[in-house]
Amino acid sequence: MMRVSKMTVYRLVHAGELAAVRVGRSFRVPERAVQDYLRDAYTDIA
Repeated sequence: MMRVSKMTVYRLVHAGELAAVRVGRSFRVPERAVQDYLRDAYTDIA
């Protein structure tokens, strides 16, 4: 959806810029969180 590497998503999650839920040793990012992040990133550029 975002067309970025796993590491980029990992960094965004740890920086608090992308909401995620920890499940065991991995993270799950809700689709709504991705949509919100992309919307906010788009409005920051414009």
